[in-house]
Amino acid sequence: MKKHPHTTVSNVRRRKRRSTQRASKVVPITDKQHNSKPIIQRTSSLNDQKQSILSTQNHQWTLPNTLKYHPNTTETFQFPFEKKINRWSNTNSLDIARYNHAASRLTNGKVLVTGGLNSIILNSAALYDPSTGLWAATGNMSNARCYHTESVLPNGNVLVTGGSNGMNLNSAELYDVSTGLWTVTGNMIFARYAHTASVLTNGQVLVTGGTNTIPVNGSELYDPSTGAWAITGNMNYSRYAHTASVLANGKVLVAGGAIGSIYLSSAELYDPSTGLWAITASMSYARAYHTATVLTNGQVLVTSGLGISSLNNAELYDPLTGLWTVTGNMNYARYAHTASILINGKVLIAGGTGTSGFLNSTELYDPSSGLWTTTASMSYPRYLHTASVLTNGKVLVTGGSNGVSLNSSELYQP
Repeated sequence: MKKHPHTTVSNVRRRKRRSTQRASKVVPITDKQHNSKPIIQRTSSLNDQKQSILSTQNHQWTLPNTLKYHPNTTETFQFPFEKKINRWSNTNSLDIARYNHAASRLTNGKVLVTGGLNSIILNSAALYDPSTGLWAATGNMSNARCYHTESVLPNGNVLVTGGSNGMNLNSAELYDVSTGLWTVTGNMIFARYAHTASVLTNGQVLVTGGTNTIPVNGSELYDPSTGAWAITGNMNYSRYAHTASVLANGKVLVAGGAIGSIYLSSAELYDPSTGLWAITASMSYARAYHTATVLTNGQVLVTSGLGISSLNNAELYDPLTGLWTVTGNMNYARYAHTASILINGKVLIAGGTGTSGFLNSTELYDPSSGLWTTTASMSYPRYLHTASVLTNGKVLVTGGSNGVSLNSSELYQP
């Protein structure tokens, strides 16, 4: 092969280096809309087919795998890019703003919201249809109420219990999904609000604690087949603003809460086979207005809440050992927030209030690592709202307050 008169091995190497240097220079696309400086994260190999990330202060795009670099390429690239998913999107608003309401996903996939308050305590109810993204009014309850509970029964109907409308309530009523109408059912034995209601594996509903003029330790059972209530064992401690979780073994774990200004770390177990309560290990931190979520591995994740101040800690209860262990701290202290278990097993925490005021921040707990990561923020700060996991895996957040009552609703896409 004939050599060029000025070609040497060293000259060839220098030319290759110059070509490589020219190809590695990139003039980034400007984010004109937000006037923010782009940053390009490059792959290590010039001809590497791995994805690169083009990001600005407000947006992030993923460059397609088909993008190629060549030594003879000019110094300016035009990137076809795709905007990264914004995890939250607004959906249609409720007709009436409300907080301290209740919400349940029905067997038909719709979400029923009941009661709550804004300038008045409400008896109205509304249905959200995920297929259309629209809310529609449905039958009104017989009693206005807030701080109540809502439970989906095995037959698909919904039981609403207790709450307050200026008077503490012992009334209960049933929503018929097929007709959209309410009927009164048997009254509870004790009036109460800020209590819990848990659907047991036998179909009965266990109501625990709450407050009347004083905190309550009494528990009672609702039998859907008769519409009647019966007293069952008393808890060892009176409590309200606590949590109740149905475990895989059918028992119910009650944790935390308050007695007046005293916050509780105690926890106890209800055994439906005996109707009795037994003390189990206490949490590491006293708390009320927290959340408790049963994970896919059967453990219970308790998050933040209000104690001596708003908390950012979290802990896990293991039903096999009856012990609590501290897990990773959340990024924000909060209480009166929501917790939703996603189809991937992670837990989404949304909103609440704390030392930094009303929150629109959200974060994810990964049970496999025990760590929290922040995710996209909601459009509106809110607390005392509801969150419902839809059949399509999205999370519907509804209402709440941030100093004013909210009628807005938002959807989280995992």
